[in-house]
Amino acid sequence: MSSELERAGAALAAESARMAGLGWMRGTSGNLSVTLGRDPLRLAVTASGLDKGELRASDVVVVDEAGAAVPDQPNPDQRPSAEAGLHARIAAVAGAGAVVHVHMLSAVVAGQRWPDGVVLRDLEMLKGLGRRDDDVMTVPVVSNSQDMRVLGDAFEAGFDAATPAVVVARHGLYVWGRDLVQARHRTECLDWLFQFTLAANGFQEVVA
Repeated sequence: MSSELERAGAALAAESARMAGLGWMRGTSGNLSVTLGRDPLRLAVTASGLDKGELRASDVVVVDEAGAAVPDQPNPDQRPSAEAGLHARIAAVAGAGAVVHVHMLSAVVAGQRWPDGVVLRDLEMLKGLGRRDDDVMTVPVVSNSQDMRVLGDAFEAGFDAATPAVVVARHGLYVWGRDLVQARHRTECLDWLFQFTLAANGFQEVVA
């Protein structure tokens, strides 16, 4: 692999292991990406069908703006997730340097409870998402679909540059940032915010 792709693969493997350990990427679920270039758009995405707690630096696929694997792959047998198309759409629309997709239970439960958007307000942890502690942030919830163009359109329709996340109903959470570390920090903050909001509204605390 090129040195850039190898570094990206190592970072993706490390973050995947961390999030798998938190219970956010059970089985082979979830996927992470980093943006390699923008003209044309290229992303390194974790390979499909692998245990996210045991990825190697080579377990990545380079995809284009549609989420399709580009032909000149270092490891052509690896397949990108079917959800790579939404990663690419988020990277293009939000200018994200990294996208995290996890099956965080607190996000899915919150999306089930508030299908019109999860309102987070007056909490210090909002600062971790670039908002004031007295701010109100509504995380959009979109209907699930196996068609990434449909999901991408739904994401873009509700996109707010100040809200770096979207819940996919009964499925999971997408979070993005300028790099993997910021995307991870935002994901961690959102889990706390969802947990608090559910508990404050009479729901038993959700773990993982």
